[in-house]
Amino acid sequence: MFLLYEYDIFWAFLIISSVIPILAFLFSGILAPISKGPEKLSSYESGIEPMGDAWLQFRIRYYMFALVFVVFDVETVFLYPWAMSFDILGVSVFIEALIFVLILIVGLVYAWRKGALEWS
Repeated sequence: MFLLYEYDIFWAFLIISSVIPILAFLFSGILAPISKGPEKLSSYESGIEPMGDAWLQFRIRYYMFALVFVVFDVETVFLYPWAMSFDILGVSVFIEALIFVLILIVGLVYAWRKGALEWS
């Protein structure tokens, strides 16, 4: 039988974690001073007077490096729980993790051959 009261802690956590950010945005919108002067509308460059326009076009290479970093960062997030419970899971899960890593290595080799990892 499905007992709804077993999920009380989950619902309480969900409601609280939803209400806190909403309240933070509301309070900051109410308490923040509204002043739109030329200093407020200028771009901030670490205390130095801004030179030129704030809208610059970045090279695609930055995004490629970021994308490769995110892919391998997420890989470690997926592999960490597997490594912590490796002795319990058995050989079939080891083979699945090996296939996962091999797919990522193929993607890395592809990006390397396409020149996506060259900075020059």
